[in-house]
Amino acid sequence: MTDYLTAFLLLAGSLFMLLAGVGVLRMPDVLTRMQAASKAATLGISCMFLALAAHFQEIGVASRAVLVIGFVFLTAPVAAHMLGRSAMALGVPLWPGTRREDLEAGYGSRPGPDAAADAEETPGD
Repeated sequence: MTDYLTAFLLLAGSLFMLLAGVGVLRMPDVLTRMQAASKAATLGISCMFLALAAHFQEIGVASRAVLVIGFVFLTAPVAAHMLGRSAMALGVPLWPGTRREDLEAGYGSRPGPDAAADAEETPGD
């Protein structure tokens, strides 16, 4: 029975990881790619480490697997959030279908792709 549980968890983790990879390739902009990668990869890693704990059936392995899962659940959203904020601060263009931009007030108007070229052409003081 444990072998079936381990196989199911490994298969589920692999599918979540595959979904994360497909999401990175298919999503239109950096924010949606990051969301797809962080959420699906977190679930994939969790399933993989639960399969590891189920396979070995030792308290030491299970406790380490739970600690790793907790660490990933705490750090992956924070890392995705910081990458998203830095992308917004750098002015990375959003997908045209984006309907709501909550951080626009914090960063002002977003520069277009020609803003860097215009800044280089302007002579300094």
